[in-house]
Amino acid sequence: MANKEPEAMRFCNLKKGMCARVTGVSECCEDLFRLQEMGLTVGTEFKVIKVAPFGDPVEIDLRGYRLCLRKNETNSFEIEPLS
Repeated sequence: MANKEPEAMRFCNLKKGMCARVTGVSECCEDLFRLQEMGLTVGTEFKVIKVAPFGDPVEIDLRGYRLCLRKNETNSFEIEPLS
């Protein structure tokens, strides 16, 4: 049997406690450079700590610190869930 590669997903599909990896970045976000400087780059693994009731903002744990992101900031990132 062939191994299926995990499908790309968006931050809006993440739930509390899920772990994921950044697989791609598009350049449509005004704050993209700032977020990459903060460590949110391709290959970065993170865990979802909290998701607000309407999905905005989402708090993630990456590289030893926590970061809160708004929906418009997360639209630039493609992620894959980790098992």
